[in-house]
Amino acid sequence: MNATAESVVLRLRAAGCVFAEDEAALLLAESDDPDRLERMVAARVAGRPLEHVLGWVAFRGRRVVVEDGVFVPRRRTELLVDAALPRLRNGSVVVELCCGAAAVGSALLTEAPGPIDVWASDIDLAAVECARRNLEPLGGHALPGDLFDGLPRSLAGRVDLLLANAPYVPTASMATMPPEAREHEAVIALDGGADGLDVQRRIIAQAPDWLAPTGSLLIETSERQAPETAALMRAAGLTASIVRHDELDGTVAVGVMP
Repeated sequence: MNATAESVVLRLRAAGCVFAEDEAALLLAESDDPDRLERMVAARVAGRPLEHVLGWVAFRGRRVVVEDGVFVPRRRTELLVDAALPRLRNGSVVVELCCGAAAVGSALLTEAPGPIDVWASDIDLAAVECARRNLEPLGGHALPGDLFDGLPRSLAGRVDLLLANAPYVPTASMATMPPEAREHEAVIALDGGADGLDVQRRIIAQAPDWLAPTGSLLIETSERQAPETAALMRAAGLTASIVRHDELDGTVAVGVMP
């Protein structure tokens, strides 16, 4: 380890970064001059999320653009991709709501076995801009709007796969979230209301109007909330099941048009 790398590691470690060596390596690889490196290290030491400092996050082996204030995709959300892939066919229409940077939509465009039509929507304009940068080079579309409001009406009744990592943190639990999330990501991307299910309720209630006759709705949720998410799907007329992946700590509720 050279002197510069060692000094960066020591500064990050002193700031409480658990994976100081790994973070230092990423910062050094991303910086092209000493002044930029100093700005990046200072921002990280001040508590800015590493992903925002770098301008990207690794998700399923590819870089997803994330800018300041935008929700950073977590590894658990890879389960949404795993659950979606077997449901795709050539020409599938896919919609990602509450898309953030559209990590899921861009992963599906990359990994799908054939061409698919991906649309993404988010109420946060900064997130939409990131989503566009991630989706458009792959042929996808990102639009601003509150859930379904931003989508073309021509998609109603034609969506084969509707995906959402909607905010599901109960309001009272927001204060216990890590500072990196609580202070640097948009509250609207995290706060799911009193029981964490407010946005999920809205999505599930409208989903049957947008899904194709054999379409599926996949929603990331928590292991604790999953039974209620599935119950909401059944109440909306969907058959429902729960997919759990302990290693990823991921949970997805799956609703299928009957």
